[in-house]
Parts: sequence; C-alpha cells; structure tokens
Amino acid sequence: MTSTEKDSSSKVCDTNSMSSTLALGAGCYWGTEKYIKKDFQKKFPGSIKSATVGFMSPDKNAPKNPSYRAVCSGSTGHVEVLFVELNQPEKHFEPLIRFFFAFHDPTTMNRQGNDSGTQYASYIFTSDEHQQQIANKVKDELQQLLVAKKVKCFSSKTVTTKIGPSNEFYLAHEEHQEYLAKNPSGYCNHYIRKFSWA
Repeated sequence: MTSTEKDSSSKVCDTNSMSSTLALGAGCYWGTEKYIKKDFQKKFPGSIKSATVGFMSPDKNAPKNPSYRAVCSGSTGHVEVLFVELNQPEKHFEPLIRFFFAFHDPTTMNRQGNDSGTQYASYIFTSDEHQQQIANKVKDELQQLLVAKKVKCFSSKTVTTKIGPSNEFYLAHEEHQEYLAKNPSGYCNHYIRKFSWA
C-alpha cells in the first residue's frame, strides 16, 4: 500500500468512526421528536436507530436527574432535547443538522414561538470533534446566508444556536415519549422553512 493509499484509508476510517449519537435542542422536545423521527426519516428512510426525549445541560456539574417541573422553572440549566442515535452517522449527520436548522428558528435566543426560557434553547450537543466541526460548518453557512439576505424566513439575522459537547442525558417520563404520535392535535410550534443552502 502506498503512502497515498494509507492516507486515503485513514480518512475513510476517521469518517466511519464518527459517533452515532447526538442531542438536539430546538424548543419543545415534542415537536423536535416528531420532525426528526417522522419527517426527517421520510427524507432519509432508516436513518434513525433510536430517538428519545429528555434533558441535557451544557454544564456537566448541573443537578442530576432533574424533574420536568424543575427544568421548566429554568433553575437547573437543562435544555429539552431529543437524544438521537443514527444508523449511519457518516451519511446522515450533516443532513440531520441542516434539517434541524430548517424546522425551528435558530435566531431567537432561548425561545421558540410562544415558548420562552433557557430550556427551549437552540443547542447541538455533539459527541466528538468531527460532529462539532460539521455542526459549526453548517451553522456558519446559515449565518452567511442570513447576512447576504439570501434567507429571510427567520426572526433575525444572527444564528444563536450553541454547539458544545454532550453531557449526561436524562430521559423524560414515558408520557412525553412520542407525545405527538399519541396526541396528534397536541401543541407544536415547529414548521419547515424552505430555503436553499446554495
């Protein structure tokens, strides 16, 4: 094997070793779950191995096992998230991040529609450096489109989404898992914004 082939082989291995898990905060986790488990998988069948709603904090020293009520009070610092495991992260991680930016408003700090508070932050919790690089790249692309006025479907011109390492995930109680599948007319303020990334 030549040195070039070795380098090429290493790159393939690096790509394939991307972590399969991440957590996404995009406002109320009911809508985040619905749009990723149902709508994203319509575009990419079989892409999601598992997805569950719960809480994650950017602070690794945040209170353990927070209750839903405590998270909603804003006192714990946790974000409502969907914890996702991908079947093929090297194939679907970037499309998922682009989809994430389309179904919520990443320009409203700690708010989605009528839902306001730190628990509704736009947040990408990554599991490795490769994920973080891709998430930052996509965020930067969207920011450039906003500055150039090529995208006008968001509330402001600054992407406020935060990107950081994953911390401990706390599962929400069963009643909130697949909430909108169980309650089709339930509250959801998410919707798809159609725009070109070009």
